[in-house]
Amino acid sequence: MDIQHYMQQVGRQAREASRAIARADSKVKNDALHTIAAAIRRESAALIAANQEDLAAARAAGLEPAMLDRLTLTGEGVAAMAEGVEQVAALPDPVGEISELKFRPSGIQVGRMRVPLGVIGIIYEARPNVTADAAALCLKSGNAAILRGGSEAIRSNRAIAALVHEGLAAAGLPALVVQVVDTTDRAAVGHLITMREYVDVIVPRGGKGLISRLLAESRVPMIQHLDGNCHIYIDEDADADMALSIVDNSKTQRYGTCNTAESLLVARSVATRLLPPIAAMLTAKGVEIRGCAETQALVKDATAASEEDYATEFLAPIISVKVVSGLGEAIEHINRYGSHHTETIVSENYSNAMRFLREVDSASVMVNASTRFADGFEYGLGAEIGISTDKIHARGPVGLEGLTSQKWIVLGNGQVRR
Repeated sequence: MDIQHYMQQVGRQAREASRAIARADSKVKNDALHTIAAAIRRESAALIAANQEDLAAARAAGLEPAMLDRLTLTGEGVAAMAEGVEQVAALPDPVGEISELKFRPSGIQVGRMRVPLGVIGIIYEARPNVTADAAALCLKSGNAAILRGGSEAIRSNRAIAALVHEGLAAAGLPALVVQVVDTTDRAAVGHLITMREYVDVIVPRGGKGLISRLLAESRVPMIQHLDGNCHIYIDEDADADMALSIVDNSKTQRYGTCNTAESLLVARSVATRLLPPIAAMLTAKGVEIRGCAETQALVKDATAASEEDYATEFLAPIISVKVVSGLGEAIEHINRYGSHHTETIVSENYSNAMRFLREVDSASVMVNASTRFADGFEYGLGAEIGISTDKIHARGPVGLEGLTSQKWIVLGNGQVRR
């Protein structure tokens, strides 16, 4: 295959299809989404079978446990994928929405209209559910999508893409609105991220290696986050049972996700009382604790944490722990070592909670809730195209609105400027 020629063809087709989907009305888009969701449910067994082939190949290739976890599709996962597509269909269509319409002294009305971005390239590793999520969100927001999944999920992605095309065809929309790059050649990514004439934005979903490469090589604007070093701070006014439950869920529910907690901070005034039972729970679940000197004094199994540990997204049963003087030091630590993804405070003190919300510089900041809620599905976005730690255009889980922009519109009845 001539990869450059192939990718240029994919880009041209996406640009043409983007014009068709941009003018599609809400009913047509929703009809496509409902058909896709029904097809996913109907073909659950076939999707799992394709995924099992991917998993077998991935295990033979020696993929890490975190990657295998993200790659795995279960019956429950397929059902959640279909539900996510249906939730996108149920959401209001942002395309064409006019806001801030105001009369000017000249008699013209000036406002802004929400419009699709155009062609969105999504580059992702493992997670086959991204194929359905990204297709649904791009479709509903009036964008064409070029999906380049990892080679480890090629069979799963092809199977899901076929169901997406079924839904598009049933609604009378071009199948080329959603294209899955049908090659595992890494050169395809290099072409995709430099095709400014065809691609309007790139959304990378993957590990540090992938994102670092794209940051260095992409000529197309990106919506991205580099990693997810998420923090829990247990305040001096924390409820003990709540703190234990939130740490447990944030860290141990899943180890391989970007919203898993990787760092735990505990106020010194409650560390003697709260840290040992939390550490015992983590240790019982096989989590390695790397902590400061005070942590090691309170937790016999803890090893010394390095500066690098405090800045690391482990994606594994490892957590860094530090005893801090209080809220101020916790905020300073998070803003210094964190990745601006998701942080939570456990506290019954309203003033401390509000200060944490204001001063922590992250895309999602929480009070008395697990970091695992930082997710488009949980936020009511139906699904997410990714999580952005950027500060411009989109931040946090990126749903429909994040896949649109606004243009200025002017309504007049013959006015001329004097």
